[in-house]
Amino acid sequence: SVFSSGKFTASENRITKRGSKRLRRAAYLVVICGLRKGLNPLLRAYYDKKRSEGKPHKVAVIACANKVLHHVYAMLRKRQPFAS
Repeated sequence: SVFSSGKFTASENRITKRGSKRLRRAAYLVVICGLRKGLNPLLRAYYDKKRSEGKPHKVAVIACANKVLHHVYAMLRKRQPFAS
């Protein structure tokens, strides 16, 4: 979320705690396990890209979690199985 008031717009944003706590934790664990065991090379490539941009570890993990959730939503919407 971006905080803004008048002409001021914050440049540093924090993760929002809105939504399902369980879903957020599940997405985080999916990414951590996927990176640790090397099961998903696309996820590892995205994580390495974020790290090379100078992002801290947790920020890169949350970015990967958001990517995973977007993929899951697309699979559910299109009713297609996962294809890597």
